[in-house]
Amino acid sequence: MGTTRCPVVELRQYTLHPGQRDVLIDLFDREFVETQEAQGMTVLGQFRDLDDPDRFVWLRGFEDMPGRAEALGSFYGGPVWQAHRDQANATMIDSDDVLLLRPASARGGFPAPVNARPAPGEPSEFPPSLVLATIWHGVGPFDTAFVEFFERRVRPVLTESGGEPLAYLQSEHTPNTFPALPVRTGEEVFVWFARFADEGQFDEHLDRLQRSVRWSEEILPTLSERWVRTSQRLRLAPTERSLLR
Repeated sequence: MGTTRCPVVELRQYTLHPGQRDVLIDLFDREFVETQEAQGMTVLGQFRDLDDPDRFVWLRGFEDMPGRAEALGSFYGGPVWQAHRDQANATMIDSDDVLLLRPASARGGFPAPVNARPAPGEPSEFPPSLVLATIWHGVGPFDTAFVEFFERRVRPVLTESGGEPLAYLQSEHTPNTFPALPVRTGEEVFVWFARFADEGQFDEHLDRLQRSVRWSEEILPTLSERWVRTSQRLRLAPTERSLLR
């Protein structure tokens, strides 16, 4: 078995000033993708939140926590961020909603991309899609037994209903190695991602799930016992340069 891709992942949700999302996306996709990856990070995906016109969501991966500190220090102390930070920050109300995650198992990491990222300003050769991020908030840690329950019981039902998980991750509790960028702490989360062709296919998935006897009678009761509050769904539209799409 190969090594896990991006053993450390940030799920970043930015609240923006009204009308500024496309301004940030244009800047991000032009200036902040290759320049971050040159420092050893992986820009896994960047998205428009379909349910909030003023929210930008993106995923960034690292090989380990010490490497994260080094890469972030190099990028945010480097010339590209220094040149464009004022324009980027001017679009944002809040950029501190960040979950630090790790793959829940050896099979839980993000797969290698199947498509090449288009150059800035070029259209993607691939059709639009919808990426779903589902966030479960736990009353306690999502332990090995829960991960096995997810893989053996939950994942097959999600897959049968058309929502096969691409990746599934859980809280990474290693202390933040780059405190200049805050992360959410004191939480236990389990996050899984799926891809759909469009909103219609996503709605079909939810309908099949709601009609599934196994989901309602065998799985949902067990999940509900683990949740501290209702799960959160992020319906995400990839930008032109998002690898995850």
